[in-house]
Amino acid sequence: MSVKIILRSDLDGLGKRGDIVEVADGHARNYLLPKGHAIVASDGAIEQAARMRKARDERDATAREAATAIASALVPQVITISANAGSEGRLFGSVSAADIADAVREQTDIEIDRRDIDVDHIRTTGQHQVTASLHSDVSFPITLEVVAAE
Repeated sequence: MSVKIILRSDLDGLGKRGDIVEVADGHARNYLLPKGHAIVASDGAIEQAARMRKARDERDATAREAATAIASALVPQVITISANAGSEGRLFGSVSAADIADAVREQTDIEIDRRDIDVDHIRTTGQHQVTASLHSDVSFPITLEVVAAE
């Protein structure tokens, strides 16, 4: 047996806020409804869900525009990071996502959360590329120039 519900929050594998989904009766009764993640889909609630989806879509569009603007500003730039390195250009440690976020903020006045930067181990000087994902639809490369600290 299943029941139609309206999600009040984003849930992985089920849907996003405002979506009308059909779930097992027990899952709705024992988990989703008591935790406040969903409400039963009545006529009035369906109208409310439409408003939730509209607000979500507007926020999503605004976030996508902001992420696109940041991407267009950062893609042509080269961010310089100074790190302690040996004579052959190997770093004493590695460059982290937090180091990259700090360097971007210092050199461009653009705030990027370190969790949005996907960086593998950068352990040598030279030019490297990392990927920043500021929105589910907006991922872009950031070019880094890692130089040995004086």
